[in-house]
Amino acid sequence: MTDTATVDELLTVDTVPAYLRSHRQLAGPVDPDAIASVVEVGDGNLNLVFIVTDADGRGVVIKQSLPHVRVDPSWPLTRSRTKREAVVLTAHEKVDPVHVPALYGFDEASLALSIEDLSDHAVWRGELNAGRIHPYAAAQLGTYVGAVAFASSVFGTPGPERRRAIAEATNPELSEITEDLVFTEPYVDHEHNGWLPANEADVRALRADTAFVGEIGLAKQRFQESTQSLLHGDLHTGSVFVRADGESVKAFDSEFGTFGPTGFDLGAVWANLLIAAARAHVLGRNADAEQLLRLPVELITAFEREFTRRWPERVDPRVYGDDVLAATLRQVRSDAAIYAAAKAVRRIVGFSKVADTQTLPEAERAVAARVVLLGARALGTGRLVDTDPARLTHATVEVVLG
Repeated sequence: MTDTATVDELLTVDTVPAYLRSHRQLAGPVDPDAIASVVEVGDGNLNLVFIVTDADGRGVVIKQSLPHVRVDPSWPLTRSRTKREAVVLTAHEKVDPVHVPALYGFDEASLALSIEDLSDHAVWRGELNAGRIHPYAAAQLGTYVGAVAFASSVFGTPGPERRRAIAEATNPELSEITEDLVFTEPYVDHEHNGWLPANEADVRALRADTAFVGEIGLAKQRFQESTQSLLHGDLHTGSVFVRADGESVKAFDSEFGTFGPTGFDLGAVWANLLIAAARAHVLGRNADAEQLLRLPVELITAFEREFTRRWPERVDPRVYGDDVLAATLRQVRSDAAIYAAAKAVRRIVGFSKVADTQTLPEAERAVAARVVLLGARALGTGRLVDTDPARLTHATVEVVLG
C-alpha cells in the first residue's frame, strides 16, 4: 500500500506494515521499519482493528471502519464514523487523558486512526463475566463522565466555541442507529428483536407497561433534542478496559460519540452493571450481584463530585448559580436512570445482545433476562418518585435478589 491509499482499500494483516511505513504519523511509539507482528483483534460489528508491535515490543492499535455491519453486509454504514471518533477522542483526551487511550493520529484518506495499545488491560465485560468485578471502575467512569460533561457543556465552554464543537461532532447516521435500536425497536415487532420462549410473557408485560414505554418515548425525544455535553455514546462494559494494577480504567470505541444528554453515558454503564448483576445472581453469586447493583451509586456520586469540583470554573457565574448546579445534577440523575432502563431492555429484547446473558445455559438465561427487564422497569418509573441513585439501587436489589 502506498501514499495513495484511499478509503476503498481495507487494511489486512499483510498490508498494515506497508501502510504504516507510508503513514508514519500513525505509528505512535512503533518503529514502522521494524514491525514484528500484526494481529487482527477486531471482534465487533463495525471495524477492522489491528495490534501492531515492533521489534522492541512497543505497540499501537490501528482501527479502520468497515463499510457495513460485519454480521450483515447488507446493512451499510457511513465510514466517516472514524473521523467522528477522532473528534470525540481528541476532545475527551484534552479534558481527561487518564481515562481514554492516547490518540496518535487519524488519516482521513483511508479513514484509519491509531491509538494507544492497551494490551496490558482487559475488557471489563469479560472480567465481570469471569467473576472479577474491578469495583473501582465505576467511580473512575463517573469521574470521566463528570470531567468531559462539564468541559463540553454550556458551563465549561463559551457559546460560539461550543456551537462549532457541536457542528463538528454531529453524528447523524450512528445517532439514528441508537435512536432505533435503543428506543424504538424493542417496543415494536422488528426483525432485530429476539428472546427465549420462556420470556414471551415478560416482553408482553414490558410492552404493556404504558407508563414505562411513555418514559422511553420522552427519553428518545430528549436524546434527539439535547446537546448537553459531548458523549462517548456507547459506554458499556465492553467499551471499557480495566487493569487491577494501578486501578487503571480506559474508555474506548467512542465512534457513537455526539452531543447529547449527559445521563446517557452514565445510564449505559448502569445498565450493564444491572445485566452483570443478573448474571451473577443466576450463577449463585449473590454477594457479587449485590455489589454490582450498588456500583451505580458510586458511578453517580463520582460524576457529581467531579462536576461540582469544576463548578467554580463555569464561564458565566452571573446567572449560573448553585441552584442551577443542583437542578442540573438532579436532571442528570433522572436521565441516567431512564437511559439505564432503555439500554438494559435493548440488550435483552433487541439487537446486539451481550455475552453476560448469551453465554448462560438457557434456563438461567431466561431468569436473567426476566430480572433485567423487571429491574429496568423499576428504574424507568421509580425515578419519577425519587432520583436518588441509592434508593433506585435499593429497588433494583429488591427486584433482582428478592
